[in-house]
Amino acid sequence: MKLVIAEKPSVAMSLAAVLGANEKKDGYMEGGGYLVSWCVGHLLELVQPEAYGEQYARWRYGDLPILPETWKYEVPKDKKKQLDLLCQLMKDK
Repeated sequence: MKLVIAEKPSVAMSLAAVLGANEKKDGYMEGGGYLVSWCVGHLLELVQPEAYGEQYARWRYGDLPILPETWKYEVPKDKKKQLDLLCQLMKDK
């Protein structure tokens, strides 16, 4: 199986139709040797500045730019299910 990930559901449906992935599953389409799924906006977002330190909870020009050594990300609650599904599909042979 080949996995195709589209930017949004409408694009995934168009791709699935062309590829012959006609079987609808929960969060993806399958068929013709393809799995076609989609993102739903940004699946990961940068954390808020205060996640790097309490001093950044209030904006001050003196603190800018905030350039952490390691950037932190979070998954929006409404996107977690789709991200988990995509991770599962990517690991599935």
